[in-house]
Amino acid sequence: MNEIILNIYLIIVNDVVIEFRAISYELEGGDDNKIKFLKSRVREDFEKAYRFDAPTDKFGKFMSYKKFHKLEKRGMQFQLFEEIFERFGVPENPIVCVTPVVDGEFYAEEVSL
Repeated sequence: MNEIILNIYLIIVNDVVIEFRAISYELEGGDDNKIKFLKSRVREDFEKAYRFDAPTDKFGKFMSYKKFHKLEKRGMQFQLFEEIFERFGVPENPIVCVTPVVDGEFYAEEVSL
């Protein structure tokens, strides 16, 4: 069965999340193979990924990566990706690979197919 899967990027500059990027694929197969596929495409997908606004507070300030990490530790980071999920029409509990790009450096495990 084909499933929509996503590569999502957190663009972090000076410890602040300033943008999200995402690109989708529709693949069939096991979850492990889908994750391996996404990880193998992290660098290649980055430039062509769609751009999304990062969340801001009531004063228009972007979220610190420290705050994002706190949400992530509680399993709540996916709430921040709702616009991305809607844009690509993903099902509930999608398979995603989230890659931080910190001051232009990728923080991802290198995988080849």
